[in-house]
Amino acid sequence: MRVAVIDMGRGNLGSVCYALRRLGAEPVVASDPDGLSGCRRWILPGVGAAAPAMASLAERGFVPLLREPPVPLLGICLGMQLLFEFSAEGAAPCLGLIPGRVEPLPSGPGLRIPHMGWNAVQPLIPHPLFAGIDPGRQFYFVHSFAAACGEATIALCEYGMAFSAAVASGRIAGVQFHPERSGSAGAKLLRNFLAEATWS
Repeated sequence: MRVAVIDMGRGNLGSVCYALRRLGAEPVVASDPDGLSGCRRWILPGVGAAAPAMASLAERGFVPLLREPPVPLLGICLGMQLLFEFSAEGAAPCLGLIPGRVEPLPSGPGLRIPHMGWNAVQPLIPHPLFAGIDPGRQFYFVHSFAAACGEATIALCEYGMAFSAAVASGRIAGVQFHPERSGSAGAKLLRNFLAEATWS
């Protein structure tokens, strides 16, 4: 299966592509909309800040296509945050595919920002993206902003607050953690994303 990994000019493209190859997929780094052609899955990875990421997506011509993706789309970390309506990180209007806003994680005693490291993820409802993954499995996070739990939240994590660890709406999904860095649980989630049964 050809999988487009969308290039915003920043981010963890190499590790995502490597993880996909290990699962037998054929990753294609898409630097412009032509790179999406023939790909049956799209992945929007990212590290960095929301405002410059949205500016890069717009400059490269991705925004209209991402707002109406014809195939399943997975946002990872910053890529998930860009699925929401707005991010307080740079006061950035985002793609608007998932209702809600992305806000700073709360700071306080014992809470280092960014939230970096392994943390338990608790599914809230059955969803094919988490098929075969036990509740409470640890995934790897690196982020300073997050979205509160809302109608699209399918799994949560707690770090000073309960926040959306994963969201889904139709064929659109996002995870705040990095599945490509999350060992066997992350590999299983990516395999589920690639599976035809997940989106049938």
